[in-house]
Amino acid sequence: MDIVFNWSGGKDSALALYKLRERKKHNINYLLTTLNAEFKRISMHGVRQELLQQQAKSIGIPLIECYLPEKANCDDYNKMMRETLIQLMVEGIHYSAFGDIFLEDLRLYRENQLEKIGMKAIFPLWKRNTIDIANEFIDLGFKTIITCVSSKHLDESFVGRTFDKQFIADLPKDVDSCGENGEFHTFVVDGPIFKTPINYTLGEKVFRSYPINSKDVSHNGFWFIDIKNH
Repeated sequence: MDIVFNWSGGKDSALALYKLRERKKHNINYLLTTLNAEFKRISMHGVRQELLQQQAKSIGIPLIECYLPEKANCDDYNKMMRETLIQLMVEGIHYSAFGDIFLEDLRLYRENQLEKIGMKAIFPLWKRNTIDIANEFIDLGFKTIITCVSSKHLDESFVGRTFDKQFIADLPKDVDSCGENGEFHTFVVDGPIFKTPINYTLGEKVFRSYPINSKDVSHNGFWFIDIKNH
């Protein structure tokens, strides 16, 4: 079974990829990542392109980079993904894997988009308890940095921390252990899927607000930490 894996660079992607490799019945042909064309960073996670490329090299799977403009909309994203996946189908790839856990509407969206071009989705972590996922991930020896946090749920002190059991214990009760509702995002720097660890240093923290419309005066947004090559 030939698969393209939708790779975010974060912990859920890493564990889902680990699980697929563990089954030994899937051939993972490519990692596919969406980046911001202007800043050359992974969408939402804010991680630099060169660090993403280090991950792919250490994992040993070819990387496909898809670029979206800074203010791309859903139609832009759908068009880019459709064109990319149709090209992969020519190579015999008919399955697309994701690290999603429990967001039903997101799963339905992915499945509907893939069905339009004749592909199917795979969700290795689907409906597993997120506390169990987090603990298994840590116990397997993965090392992960919190790259950004939603200021609606977490304060600045959480960004830049290591995703470990102390981090999980410090999360407010209304925040999911895996950040599945968008409370935080991560970047994996070491673990059983890597041949060598990713060399990095932590840079400055930056806050960016994302108003819903022109009348939105809230200060909700995301704290990011810049991760650089060591």
